[in-house]
Amino acid sequence: MSELDAVRRAGIEVTGIEIVDEAERTAKPSDLFWPWFAANVSVFGISYGSFVLGFGLSLTQAVLVTVLGVVVSFAACGLVAIAGKRGSAPTMILSRAPFGVVGQKLPGVFSWLISIGWETFLAITATLATATVLRELGWGGGTATKVVACAVIAALIVAASVAGYHVIMRMQSVLTWLTGAATIGYILLTFDQIDLDRVTSLPGGSGQAVVGAFVMVMTGFGFGWINIAADWSRYQRRDTSGAQIVAWNTLAGALAPVVLVVYGILLAGSSDTLSAGIVNDPVGTLASVLPTWFLVPFLVASVLALVSGAVLGIYSSGLTLLSLGVRIPRPAAALVDGVILTAGTVYVVFVAQTFLGPFQSFLITLGVPVAAWAGIMIGDIALRRRDYDEAALFDASGRYGAVAWTSVATMVVASVVGWGLVVNQISGTAWNDWQGYLIEPFGLGTRLPDGAGWDGAWPYANLGVLAAFAIGLLVTLVARRSAVRRQEAGAA
Repeated sequence: MSELDAVRRAGIEVTGIEIVDEAERTAKPSDLFWPWFAANVSVFGISYGSFVLGFGLSLTQAVLVTVLGVVVSFAACGLVAIAGKRGSAPTMILSRAPFGVVGQKLPGVFSWLISIGWETFLAITATLATATVLRELGWGGGTATKVVACAVIAALIVAASVAGYHVIMRMQSVLTWLTGAATIGYILLTFDQIDLDRVTSLPGGSGQAVVGAFVMVMTGFGFGWINIAADWSRYQRRDTSGAQIVAWNTLAGALAPVVLVVYGILLAGSSDTLSAGIVNDPVGTLASVLPTWFLVPFLVASVLALVSGAVLGIYSSGLTLLSLGVRIPRPAAALVDGVILTAGTVYVVFVAQTFLGPFQSFLITLGVPVAAWAGIMIGDIALRRRDYDEAALFDASGRYGAVAWTSVATMVVASVVGWGLVVNQISGTAWNDWQGYLIEPFGLGTRLPDGAGWDGAWPYANLGVLAAFAIGLLVTLVARRSAVRRQEAGAA
């Protein structure tokens, strides 16, 4: 038996960025439900209710923003996932069609960075959640607890991501039931904390505040996954309906977040103390309203849900690393990203004093070019009528070429415009206050002196994310139509 066969028999996926063999493409659209639902059915989603209300919205506005932001963002993931069944390759390999085999490295770098960032954030949150809940129980919560929690959580994430697609799919189907049941239990046990009279009397906010909350919800949910959306649909049968892929992606991704965020709105809107606490310590504050006997199930559900999301992220970040030209097996790529994740978690949990503010600023910054890429990718998918030429995705002299300068330039311009319309004046991030440089020229607000923030309603709406996405989409639909037709006709 060869070494490769031994690895396969151990249940480890050896397929990397290469095309998935037709014999292995046996998944049904409904199979997409398990990874997407499991990764998003987390009690942590309840905390977003406080974030949404932080924009000063009424109950009706907050619910509308939540439903639209979550559903639209996961529908966008579904559109990108169509490329997976058309090309049987990871998202960042399929992105070579609009960007060129070499040009794809530009969005690939941003995709890898944001994936590493998100999965590290989830691992950090899971580690801190463990320490917080055990402290509530009086079972520790100090350095020793964090060391053990960090080691166990990192091991779970890395082991599952190294094993690959088939193990992850089985794991996610189990986690869906466990985390779903515990989340329902949390809602039932805290429902008496809701004060409907208080929540329904919340005053409404401005249109700019509604837009800002909408962008925050989109980037916090579906847009956080969009750069890896096709990684799970590449195992779908080639004759699968694209509409079914979009539908299952949207349903699975959006179902839990909509319910959880709306519940979080009701919970946070009922108590100023609870709402303020969630902003600084989401897991600890959510646990504070639970009976003691439920803290252990709450901890298990919280950690498993966060681990579930991190597993999807690290699996895909490994594939993205391979797409950038790193020549190692897929399990090794996942392991490399796992080492980075572990190092980042250890640093933040045990060394860093101020991390979350700078880290949030870092993710917002990366969110702009990823939104630009998403617009370009969705526009390109909409223009195509045929499956991808899979061999040409790996050949710079093939029909997709080395560099598609229109897409590269579009992403650069969209990112420059987008960064000019977002603000990152988060505590401890003076190094990132260069953004927002188009807000005053466009008459959308005024920068206050001495780094005191902005005057006006529009600066904090973070229009740059929407602008980057729109520029990428519209320019692609108009400027790349003939290029796509030439590609599908077989011209290099």
